[in-house]
Amino acid sequence: MMPIKRAALAIAMLLSAPAAATANDSMAELKTGGLVFVQTDAITMADEKLYISPRQVRVEYRFHNNTDKDVEALVAFPLPDIESGFDEPIALDPDAGDNFLGFEVSQDGQPIKPQLQQQATVSNVDLTGELKAEDIPLMPVAEATGAALSRLSPKALERFKGLGLIRVEQWDDGSGMKDHIVPQWTLKSVYWWKTIYPANSDVIVRHSYATSVGGTVDVTYLDENGQPSGERFNEYEKRYCLDDSMVRIAQKSRKATMATGTPLYVENWISYILTTGNNWAGPIGSFSLTVDKGDTRNIVSFCGEGVTKTGPTTFEMKKTDFYPERDLDILLLVPAGQ
Repeated sequence: MMPIKRAALAIAMLLSAPAAATANDSMAELKTGGLVFVQTDAITMADEKLYISPRQVRVEYRFHNNTDKDVEALVAFPLPDIESGFDEPIALDPDAGDNFLGFEVSQDGQPIKPQLQQQATVSNVDLTGELKAEDIPLMPVAEATGAALSRLSPKALERFKGLGLIRVEQWDDGSGMKDHIVPQWTLKSVYWWKTIYPANSDVIVRHSYATSVGGTVDVTYLDENGQPSGERFNEYEKRYCLDDSMVRIAQKSRKATMATGTPLYVENWISYILTTGNNWAGPIGSFSLTVDKGDTRNIVSFCGEGVTKTGPTTFEMKKTDFYPERDLDILLLVPAGQ
């Protein structure tokens, strides 16, 4: 086994655009990942090529059927759960429709049209039918959903409250105190399809989707004295493998904030679930990760081993006989105002 070991990497890079400021100055990334397959001893993952940039995630898999028979199996791509009542906004366009990440998939060059299964749950109870019976969109944070909930009859409103689908809060929207209906369900979505792995043959599967980039409007991992200590720094050090250069950059940014009111950098975050790649007959034969910085002016830190610079904007890590043992978290420091 060759797990990813902790190592620090700090490289100048720039995102296409920083995360927008929000009411509490932060926006949570959605943790996405790759395809999920039914576990089988008949199929090996010979190769996986993962590309991550602030704009797009792309994955290419090469699977090999080790047997003398065709194998039919279920493949799924779980979209991140969307919960209402987030303490911080999430990095997506809730009004973009069901395919809010722009997911696309193909096998051996032929596009696949997967089926989409969605459920609205409260405490893991499927209440999708209740919403559909009242023509309520399933996306809890969409503008259309709020408008539809506001049209509920008093009877339906009470039923939804009793089921835990909604709660009613009061606040001043500028025209006095009013009741506001707040969704409380979780939207669970998964694309799925069936595929055939031909006997003693390879299959190439590719998929892509838009990256969900979270962020905040400052650099937040130093303590109140600008020192690398405290709970938040310890969390970042473990999650992103910060090194001394990341500390110095944060301290310079903090001094700029104190002097001018504007930091040098803001944080952006990308998270990717790697551990779903542990579902095969043996390890991933050949694994490569490419992080594309997009420009030369930002800073990136993530945990990796043997990371090399392969181009003006790209960095690569390669492994053989790879068992993913931790997920991938990327910290990006983006110049403020870019």
